[in-house]
Amino acid sequence: MPGLSLLIDKNHFSTSPTLTLQNIHLQSYWQQFEGKHAQFKKQETVKIRNQLVEQFKCLEQQSESRIQLLQDLQDFFRRKAEIQLEYSRSLEKLAERFSNKIRSSREHHQFKKDQHLLSSVNCWYLVLNQTRRESRDHATLNDIYTNNVIVRLAQISEDVIRLFKKSKDIGIQMHEELVKVTNELYTVMKTYHMYHTESISAESKLKDAEKQEEKQFSKSADLNVHLLRHEDRPQRRSSVRKIEKMKEKRQAKYSENKLKCTKARNDYLLNLAATNGVVAKYYIHDVSDMIDCCDLGYHASLARTFRTYLSAEYNLETSRHEGLDIMENAVDNLDSRSDKHKIMDMHNQVFCPPMRFEYLPHMGDEVSAQQPVQTELLMRYHQLQSRLATLKIENEEVRKTLDATMQTMQDMLTVEDFDVSDAFQHSRSNESMKSVASETYMSKLNVAKRRANQQETEVFYFTKFKEFLNGSNLIIKLQAKHDLLKQTLGEGKAPRHPCFALTIAMICSQDSGQPIPLVVESCIRHINLYGLQQQGIFRVPGSQVEVNDIKNSFERGEDPLIEDQNEHDINSVAGVLKLYFRGLENPLFPKERFLDLMSTITNLQRAHHVQQIVVTLPRTVIIVMRYLFAFLNHLSQYSDENMMDPYNLAICFGPTLMPIPDGQDPVAIQAHVNEVIKTIIIHNEVIFPSHRELDGPVYEKCMTGGEEYCDSPHSEPGTIDEADNGTEPHTSDDEVEQIEAIAKFDYVGRTPRELSFKKGASLLLYHRASEDWWEGRHNGVDGLIPHQYIVVQDL
Repeated sequence: MPGLSLLIDKNHFSTSPTLTLQNIHLQSYWQQFEGKHAQFKKQETVKIRNQLVEQFKCLEQQSESRIQLLQDLQDFFRRKAEIQLEYSRSLEKLAERFSNKIRSSREHHQFKKDQHLLSSVNCWYLVLNQTRRESRDHATLNDIYTNNVIVRLAQISEDVIRLFKKSKDIGIQMHEELVKVTNELYTVMKTYHMYHTESISAESKLKDAEKQEEKQFSKSADLNVHLLRHEDRPQRRSSVRKIEKMKEKRQAKYSENKLKCTKARNDYLLNLAATNGVVAKYYIHDVSDMIDCCDLGYHASLARTFRTYLSAEYNLETSRHEGLDIMENAVDNLDSRSDKHKIMDMHNQVFCPPMRFEYLPHMGDEVSAQQPVQTELLMRYHQLQSRLATLKIENEEVRKTLDATMQTMQDMLTVEDFDVSDAFQHSRSNESMKSVASETYMSKLNVAKRRANQQETEVFYFTKFKEFLNGSNLIIKLQAKHDLLKQTLGEGKAPRHPCFALTIAMICSQDSGQPIPLVVESCIRHINLYGLQQQGIFRVPGSQVEVNDIKNSFERGEDPLIEDQNEHDINSVAGVLKLYFRGLENPLFPKERFLDLMSTITNLQRAHHVQQIVVTLPRTVIIVMRYLFAFLNHLSQYSDENMMDPYNLAICFGPTLMPIPDGQDPVAIQAHVNEVIKTIIIHNEVIFPSHRELDGPVYEKCMTGGEEYCDSPHSEPGTIDEADNGTEPHTSDDEVEQIEAIAKFDYVGRTPRELSFKKGASLLLYHRASEDWWEGRHNGVDGLIPHQYIVVQDL
C-alpha cells in the first residue's frame, strides 16, 4: 500500500546547502513522519477490520436467512400434515358412513349371496374403495411430513448453526492472523525508519567532522606562512589529533548504523512480501473455502428433504407430475458453488482483495545481497528452502486426508434415502404397511446412527481443515520470502512480462520461440480433449475466480492445464482463451487492415480477399491464425451437441479478434465483422497456407492419438471399420494375451467405435492401438478404450 513505504532520500541531506538547519529540525520532522504513518496504519487497519467484520455479517445474514427459510418450511409442512390428517379422517368417516348404509341394504345381501352386481353398484363400491385408499394415502403422507420431512428440516437448522459457528471460529483465527501480519509489517517498517534516521544523522555528523578537519588544516597552513611562535605549535597539533579521533569515532558510528539500516530494510521487504502473500491468499482462496464450510452439506441435505417430499407427492397423485417436475428442477439446481459465487458477486466490495502493500524505495535502494549480509541472506535462503520442502510434503498429506474426508462426507450426505414408494404399497393389513415403513425411511435407529457418523466425520474434517489452513498460510509467507531472496541472490529467473498484454511476436519470443503461445496451445488442447460437446461453449461465461486463477498461472510461466485431467470448468478455460486475445496489445487482425476486410460482399469474394490480406501479415501471426481457425472449424462440426455453429462462434470471437476502430458505427459494422469471421472459420483451409507452404504447428483434430480414433461428426465414415474388415484375419481371443483393466471414471463413447462404461467396470484389453487408446472388449462388445480412463492391472 502506498503510505507504508514512504522513505526520506538520504542524498537529500548529504547534498543540501542548509545541512545544519535540517539536522536541527530532523527529530521534529521524523516525529511528524511517524505520526503520519501511525495515522495511516490505523486507517488501513480499521479499513481491513471493517471489511472482515462485514464478511462475517454477510455470512451470518446468509445463515439467518437459511434458518428462517427452514423454519418457514417446517411450519408449512406441519400445517400441511395437519390438513392431510384431517382430510384422511374426513375421507374415512365418509367412506364408513356409506359403507354402513350399504351393509344394511338389500343390494348388499344380494351381492354376498349371488356374487353378482350391477355395473352402477360396482362403480359405487369402487368409489368407496378408492376413498378408503385415498384416506390411507393421506394418513401416510401426514406420517411422512411429521416424522421425516419436519425432522430433517430441524436437523438441517441445527447443522447450519453448528457449521456457521465452527466456520466463524476458524475465520476469527484467520482475521487475527491478518491483523498480526499487518502489525508485524508496521513494526519492522518502524524499526527500518528509526535505523534509517540514525544512519542519516551519523552521516551528517561525519561530514561535519570532515569539514572541521579541513578547516583545521587550512588554519595550520596560514599560521606556518606567518611564522607562528614556537610555543603555539604543540597546542595546534593537539587540536588536530582531537579532530582526527572524533572523525574516526564518527566514521565507526556511521558504519555501524549503516549496517543496522541495511538489515532492517531487508527484514522490512521480506515481511512486506509475506504480508502481501497472506492477504492475497486469504481473499482469493480462504474466504471461498470458509463459505464452503458454512455450506457444507446444506444443499445436499435440503435436496434430500425435498426429494422425500417429491417422492410422497408423486406416489400420492401422478396427475400432479407436471407441477412437481418444475420443483424437481429447482431441487436439482441446488448448487453450493453457484450460491457461493452469487453471494460473492452480490457483495463484491466486501470480498474483493485489497490493494497490495507496495514498497517505494530510494533511488537504487533494493534488498541488499552484498557483504556483510550476503552470507546471512544465503543461509536464510537455504533454511527457507529446506523448511518449505518439509512443509509442502506435510501439507500435501493433510490435503489428501482432507479430500478423502470430504468425499466420505459427500457420500454420507448424498445417500439416496428419499424414495418413499414403499410407504404407498397397499395391503389388506394396515399393520404390515406400518412395519414396512418403519423398517425403511422412518427407522430412527438408522437415522441416529448415520447422524452420529456424520457429526464425528465433521469434527475430524474441521480439525484437518484448520491444520491445512495454518500450514498453507505458513507456506505462503515462507515462499514469498524465499522467492524474494532467490531473486536477490541472483538465482531466480528473469521476470516475465504479462502474456495477456503483449503482441503475438513478443509472446512467442518470451515462450522460448515456440510458434504458438503457450496459453493458446494449452487452452485449445484442453477444449479439444474435454469440451468439443460442451453446450454453449465460448458463449456461457465461466467462473471468474477460476478464470483469474488460470490466467495468473499462465502469467507466472506455468501451465495449469498440462495434466490430462478434466479438473477445470470448460467454460472457464474458454473464457481464458477469449481473454487472452482480447488483451493483446495489437489485435490479431491489424486495425489498419480493418476497412480492407470490410470491403467484400459475398463469402467467396470475402475468402479470396482475406487470403490476400493474410499473406501480408507477419509469419507468427499467420501461424496463430491458422491454428485458431482450424480449431474453431473443428469445434463447429459438433454444433449439434454444443449449439455453436460458425456464425455463433463468429459472434463470440468477432469483437475480440476484430475490434471496431474508433469513429466507426459499431451497430452498423458488427454484423459485417461477424460475417467475415464466419467466412474465415468455414474457409480456413483455403485462406491460410498449408504446412507445406508455411512451416509451423498445425492444429490436429485428435490431440490424444491417431486421427483415426477421433472421428468428428462430419468425418468420413468407416475409416476404422475398414481397417478392422481388411484382408488380415482378426486374431482370436485365445491367440491374444488379454490384459485386465478397471475403469477409473465413467466414459461415454463419442463414436460407434468407442466403448462406453461406468466407473469400476472390468475391461479386457487386447493391444495398444495408440499412445492414448486400447483395443479391447466390454460386455461382449469390441472397440476402443481410452487409456486415461482406466487402470491397467497386469502391465
